[in-house]
Amino acid sequence: MKKIFILTGEPSGDKLASTVITQLNQSNPDIEYLSVGGYHLTLLGIKSIFDIKEITFMGFTSVLLNIFKIRNKINITIAEIIKFNPDLLFSVDSPDFTLRVAEKVKKINNNIKIVHYVAPQVWIWREGRVKNFKKFIDHMLLLFNFEKKYFDKENIPNTFVGHPLLEQDNKSKIDLSSLIKKKKKIISIFAGSRKSETSVLLPILCDFIKLMNKKFDDYTFIFHATDENKKLIVNFLKKYSLNDTQVISDENIKSQILSNSVFAVAKSGTVSLEICNANIPSIIIYKINMINYLIMKFLVKVKFANIINIINNKEVIPELLQGDCNAKEIYNSVVYLLKNPELMKDQVDNCNKTLKNIRSKSSSSSSEASSILLKYLN
Repeated sequence: MKKIFILTGEPSGDKLASTVITQLNQSNPDIEYLSVGGYHLTLLGIKSIFDIKEITFMGFTSVLLNIFKIRNKINITIAEIIKFNPDLLFSVDSPDFTLRVAEKVKKINNNIKIVHYVAPQVWIWREGRVKNFKKFIDHMLLLFNFEKKYFDKENIPNTFVGHPLLEQDNKSKIDLSSLIKKKKKIISIFAGSRKSETSVLLPILCDFIKLMNKKFDDYTFIFHATDENKKLIVNFLKKYSLNDTQVISDENIKSQILSNSVFAVAKSGTVSLEICNANIPSIIIYKINMINYLIMKFLVKVKFANIINIINNKEVIPELLQGDCNAKEIYNSVVYLLKNPELMKDQVDNCNKTLKNIRSKSSSSSSEASSILLKYLN
């Protein structure tokens, strides 16, 4: 029996990995798995050697403060992978964790093939990293076609598979009448998946909702949570005693809630692609501590935080970052767009044009990715 170790570092990577493994199991169910994973891989019956929350840190200072804990988890993970002796190490995103592990695993056992999914964003910062990847990466799976040139340059085998979050949603429909009050329009709220980022954004978002409730009575605000941070959000909302708020974590329900929304306020990240794919206008928010921000500003070489804006080199989706990420600015931006439907339509149209260039050229990006894994198993 062939063996795969799945290596993720945060909830978004866990979700991406699960879409690929689901496809792989359809063509080859006779595979043994072990992982560093979370909720989505657990749903597939795949054991994780420790809770993914133990390594989900955000920002330079958070990593520095937890450096010994991270180093310990890296060493534990390497030891477990070598002990498991997989045919394939499938690492997903979170390069500061997954690729450090992968590099050391390759040095210990060169026979283990390594396929990495979600290329590190070398087009944003530290392009020189690519030269080192060729020492231990057997194949790089790319979400965006424009990334190919960076890996072709170093002769690293790579495949543009597109983004699985842009695939057609074939989930069964659920009656949402018990969740949505009649005559209430939905604004979807995405406060992030990491505790560190959610904790920063929740007070700002709650103050934003207070401002909205003072002016309007026809909106309901639904927070899209992970299983890991749902309790945190629920407890926070209780403290604020807000009207017309709910928290959901079920993936099927979240997808349908988003599709029925009139607007979304989202932390910068991959969720923005899901929002664009659902044809929902939005704004992007992001806030980190000042030290992290100054370090990032010094290192990065792009103007924007959101991938849609980066690709277009202009602000297609409004971004409220750092000092601009406050309740009043969010309120002003949301109300302005809601009062100007032609601007929301322009945003949705421009996002759709962009998505066409980053969709998989095949019917399914996750099935294309799984076919690459299968190739390295044979």
